[in-house]
Amino acid sequence: MSLDPRAFQRCLSPDCAATYDAGEVLTSCTRCGSLLDVDYEWERVEVPGKLSEFETAWRSRHQPVDFSGVWRFRKLLPFVTDESVVTIGEGQTLFQQADQVARFVGVNAGRFYLQYEGMNPSGSFKDNGMTAAISHARATGATQAACASTGNTSASLALYTGMTPGMKSIIFVGSGKIAYGKLSQALDYGALTLQIAGDFDDAMKRVQEVCQSMRIYLVNSVNPFRLEGQKTIMLRVLEALRWEVPDWIVVPGGNLGNSSAFGKAFIELHRLGLIDRLPRLAIINASGARTLSELVGRRGLSWNGGRYDRRTIDDYYAELDRDHAKASTIASAIEINRPVNLAKCLRALDACDGVVREVSDQLILDAKAQVGAGGYGCEPASAASVAGAKLLVEEGVIGPSDRVVCILTGHLLKDPNVTVAYHSDDQKVFNETLGVRGVRGASFANHAVSVGNDLDQITRAIQLYGH
Repeated sequence: MSLDPRAFQRCLSPDCAATYDAGEVLTSCTRCGSLLDVDYEWERVEVPGKLSEFETAWRSRHQPVDFSGVWRFRKLLPFVTDESVVTIGEGQTLFQQADQVARFVGVNAGRFYLQYEGMNPSGSFKDNGMTAAISHARATGATQAACASTGNTSASLALYTGMTPGMKSIIFVGSGKIAYGKLSQALDYGALTLQIAGDFDDAMKRVQEVCQSMRIYLVNSVNPFRLEGQKTIMLRVLEALRWEVPDWIVVPGGNLGNSSAFGKAFIELHRLGLIDRLPRLAIINASGARTLSELVGRRGLSWNGGRYDRRTIDDYYAELDRDHAKASTIASAIEINRPVNLAKCLRALDACDGVVREVSDQLILDAKAQVGAGGYGCEPASAASVAGAKLLVEEGVIGPSDRVVCILTGHLLKDPNVTVAYHSDDQKVFNETLGVRGVRGASFANHAVSVGNDLDQITRAIQLYGH
């Protein structure tokens, strides 16, 4: 297995800018501790003259690398050779105009779209990055890979290592909320699953320590190669829009890997002359996991050319420790207080004239119900993007005629308990099952109707409720 010599790693800090070989397994700069980017000697890369040239890959879909919705764009992420690629057909995702959801959000018909990443093999967007990370791991000779996870990363890692001969996975999960739909995947795919006392942030700290001491390949989004795969979500969005840039990309927050990857994708495409402008970016937190909105919206943290104020971050994290504050939201996939890609996200916000908002669990669940009623069931964290778009329209930040793309990150069946509880007609069941406070109930509940085993009763129920 081999790596492409045109790729290398670069420190994110402009005051350091150290570079490293693509074959080194690192998650931070060894000189200054900053995050790393994957970069390329673009003058040696055969960049297409226009993005539509990528459509030719569809002619050879019998080739695994061209069938992949990640690797058919490999000219824009040339860090491994084709022989090192581990792919199981990720990226065959759906992009859909969603007029019914647009009405809920407040955007005009024909201007609102959902990019549904729940159609990936493990049911979430994580497969876009995991194929890239495991391909890099394979090229570097790794035999073990690990992650901390609220569920989706563990499912994806377990799937990809299960498909890679000679590689095993180790999963760190916290003792807090993890959806059974996700945990079941990690267990069924054969991963060693370690449940530690603590939340995701605790698990993240421990997995980094273990990977460093035992030389295990770490696949969390602090891994720069994983984010290279996640860039391709935006390439598929552009492809679906016939290579026209939308006005807005709206994405859930969480560990901030997607927003960081999306920003990097647009920065590179613009630099290479493949797009003429960048879209605006909206990153949506849950109110119970509001680090980004607190730091950016309330404390003024900004990219500042890469010289962002680390003291502001450290002070806030110290406050979290002092108050023993833990993230808490029904959207478990974004229940994170210390996002590892914060710095890269600041860069994305700066480049894309971005905004940050937080939304309540109530609005997330209501938005989720509206997405589902429109035919695209998603997990709660996905619906944060739709909830955030609605909020931004109400504020006048997003205009009704703007072209808006919301990213749905995970499948409905990742967390079916939430869905069933929301649509229950018993408020007590709703509150107890979800384990949340401050949620009034199901604004758009679709209650099951109980009827006897009697034709007349069934007929009357259909006549009464079936409209």
